Amino acid sequence: QVQLVESGGGLVQAGGSLRLSCAASASLLRINTMRWYRQAPGKQRELVASSTSGGMTIYAVSVKGRFTISRDNSKNTVYLQMNSLKPEDTAVYLCNGFLDGTAYWGQGTQVTVSS
Repeated sequence: QVQLVESGGGLVQAGGSLRLSCAASASLLRINTMRWYRQAPGKQRELVASSTSGGMTIYAVSVKGRFTISRDNSKNTVYLQMNSLKPEDTAVYLCNGFLDGTAYWGQGTQVTVSS
């Protein structure tokens, strides 16, 4: 079983920055692909960014150029650097990883961007 713990959310003004962290209880080299999702009230969960242990990254069109996903395999931690935040980025941000066919989710961290 894998535990994922997010942190770093908060309230920020539009144009500001936040860095989210997701600490995993298992080696990221075993989990391979880690993803950040977000879910706003009344909306479907949206894939924000993903990162593989091989260095490949993918971003949603809505965040490309503003958000950066990175990982520190030695700390089993994945980060999401969010710059130029907009009110529409307001959501609960969750990290996700698969291991041995099972999907694991963190509890989420709230990001609120005020206009």
